[in-house]
Amino acid sequence: MSIIKTVEQELLKMINELGYDLEKVTLMVSGRKELGDYQINDAMQLAKKHGKNPREIATDIVTVLEKDNRFTNVNIAGPGFINLSLSEEFLVDSMNQINEDIYSNIDKVEPKKIMMDYGGANIAKTLHVGHIRSANIGEALKRLAKALGHEVIADVHFGDIGRQSGMVIYEIKERYPDLEFFNENYEGDYNTLELSITEADLEEIYPMASIKAKEDENVMEQVVTITKDLEEGHKGYSALWNKIKELSIKDISKVYDRLNTEFDLLEGEMDCYPYIPKMLEYFEKNNYLRESEGAKVIDVIREDDNSPMPPLIIIKSNGATVYGTRDLATIYSRQERFKPDEYWYVTDIRQSLYFEQVFRAAHKTKLVSNDTIFEFLGFGTMNGSDGKPFKTRDGGVMSLKELISLVKEETNKRINTDIVAEDKREETAEIIAISTLKYADLIPFRGTDYIFDISKFAELEGKTAPYLLYSTVRMKSLLEKSKELKQENFIKINNTDDREVLLTLLQLSTILNKSLETKSLNDIADYVYRLTSAYNKFYAGNRILTCEDKELQESWLVLTKVVYTTNNLLLDILGMKVPEKM
Repeated sequence: MSIIKTVEQELLKMINELGYDLEKVTLMVSGRKELGDYQINDAMQLAKKHGKNPREIATDIVTVLEKDNRFTNVNIAGPGFINLSLSEEFLVDSMNQINEDIYSNIDKVEPKKIMMDYGGANIAKTLHVGHIRSANIGEALKRLAKALGHEVIADVHFGDIGRQSGMVIYEIKERYPDLEFFNENYEGDYNTLELSITEADLEEIYPMASIKAKEDENVMEQVVTITKDLEEGHKGYSALWNKIKELSIKDISKVYDRLNTEFDLLEGEMDCYPYIPKMLEYFEKNNYLRESEGAKVIDVIREDDNSPMPPLIIIKSNGATVYGTRDLATIYSRQERFKPDEYWYVTDIRQSLYFEQVFRAAHKTKLVSNDTIFEFLGFGTMNGSDGKPFKTRDGGVMSLKELISLVKEETNKRINTDIVAEDKREETAEIIAISTLKYADLIPFRGTDYIFDISKFAELEGKTAPYLLYSTVRMKSLLEKSKELKQENFIKINNTDDREVLLTLLQLSTILNKSLETKSLNDIADYVYRLTSAYNKFYAGNRILTCEDKELQESWLVLTKVVYTTNNLLLDILGMKVPEKM
């Protein structure tokens, strides 16, 4: 249990022993430091319950708190707000506890098995800027959940079937009609055939096919036919598509690797296909499907709905499956293999209605138990300076590779070439660029749109990744320079600057648990900035290496070590790496 959580539990016991019935005590960080570090606002709630004046109740509580050597400056403000500060002795003890084990400052949660679905890349298409938020937010939420004790299984869930598959196969057939994949009379094993297409070819094939299909109805008809044949198991197309998938996944994975985004499963929509017949048979047997204009649907409307809730289409009038079919079959598959307690889907906020339909259908058809939790974690868009989704200069959709290159070019300008060796410059620029993208993406609440300004987010000052990375690198450098000096115990507090750093460190657990509860990373992104800024203010006002008071010097070095360790923990949760030098 974290330090602050422990104090809150003991405060609760004290208050209950006074005869006041309270379920929880929360130490609120005070906005008025002259009154105290924290505020307790429970006297008003207790006054209503016990029929007493809130200030009278606050006085009873304060009488007990004043006898506890962990607290100082205990006072009452207004109608019954209790203010208090933590004593120097308590802060010193807390600092040594955190220095010994940083996880003593973190509250773990009751562990659950969570299936996370994020990524959503489409096979044979280049990853573009629209994919970055899913990767960044999903990866950070996964790391946060694991850090707080959950078991997490992350699936990229590729879009590996649908219109784009028909378009790519059509275009390859146009260019290379003599490939054996298209020979209906081929008697060998299609899967052993070679395909001499490169990743660069793929980047060009889909856009070309898409243009042709939009401009020519005949081409679109052929694409639809190929897609249907592929879904129905056409041997030549299936073997060809598997080759394309292998090539595309290799290329996509390289970009995800650059984004420090890792998946436990590299599965796609087609992986659910073996489960579809069994699931549909189960739906039919239990009368979950009804016919609607030739299609088969599941009604998901509820009596308490205040807005329209259309049924979820399962089988189209032409007999084809749709996204809903495949998403439910994927849930069916995951239930059989993993039995998760919760499902988290990280995707564009505009898909909220669709996923609500899917979640309701999964519960209604009993694919999952009633207590299985589904979370739709929608996100807004990354926009350019014009407030519209980020584009290339000519108005096209920007690839993630191109975006990373642009940011890398900007961050490269700010690298100190006197410190970073020439052979490390490329690697350093890459680390800073990826962190710049991630921090800019995670600072806003995930559900909001935001404007991505490359030059602004690449600055070394302000609420930016380079500021955080540079500060953390400087902490490491200080610790290395002072490795011959004693760094074992935190002994004493000097002034309000180092005290403020200690108090900020004690907020760690509250911030992490709030972020997990809201499923957003903005609180962590803001907190690591506040902690770093508090440390930098302290650092600027004290000459640590030349301090003549050895007890104070040791305390400052321990403080530096704890902030450095905390920063690394938080930056890792956000999916950011720290360069050796910059």
